Amino acid sequence: MPTRPSAPLGSPCWADLWTSDVEGSRRFYRALFGWEADEPNPEFGGYFMFTRHGVPVAGGMGDMGEDMPANNTWKIYLNTDDMDATVKSAEAEGAQVVAPGMPVADLGVQAVFTDPTGATVGAWQAGTFPGFTVLGESGAPSWFELYTHDHDTAVAFYRTVFRWDTNVLGDTDEFRYTTMRNPDGEDELAGITGPDFLPDDQAARWAMYWEVDDTDAAVASVRDLGGSVVIDARDTPYGRLAMVTDPAGAEFNLRRSIR
Repeated sequence: MPTRPSAPLGSPCWADLWTSDVEGSRRFYRALFGWEADEPNPEFGGYFMFTRHGVPVAGGMGDMGEDMPANNTWKIYLNTDDMDATVKSAEAEGAQVVAPGMPVADLGVQAVFTDPTGATVGAWQAGTFPGFTVLGESGAPSWFELYTHDHDTAVAFYRTVFRWDTNVLGDTDEFRYTTMRNPDGEDELAGITGPDFLPDDQAARWAMYWEVDDTDAAVASVRDLGGSVVIDARDTPYGRLAMVTDPAGAEFNLRRSIR
């Protein structure tokens, strides 16, 4: 996929890892994806960048003091062009604001919400840093998906707050799925699943997919590196997929796209 200068409005534009094992996570993702890992930056509370071929591909952060231990999750951020309006709209649509809009030097402005269905999601208004600039290549982001027990509420929220143009792929108890259309083109940029994909005892969450050349080999590497396999590699209409965790327990997905 060609390099893009910025993310389409409302689309996933960045992801970062909140990990209880900073050094272990840096080793794991370097070995799994071939990323480089910058040193944690004290100026930004220990935040660090993973890079791929010298280009930022993800962020990472450890515990934020004794009162905020890391919960070992990947967080996805959606692009906005007006953070103040996004925060106000999110609150009006039933979201809980976890962290209000906060400038990050000249890089941009970030906020974090819990959406009305219980999933954590970030928002990013770019300054000098646009977020992801490459998707769909090995070791780069491949897909983004919201698992929720309340599909209709989720779709309405993201349509209103992040101005998604949506497309319904399925609306039955067996398959309920809605995608975000790219406002700048014909492709689709993220999906929302229904409760048929999410066990009753699991909370709503955003899921991160990373592209790989060989899903089975990547799953084997996850095991060798101390991670766990939640759902083993399987063929789907959208590629060969697997769900895994890193050694600290952060869940993510592997995807070999249909090419």
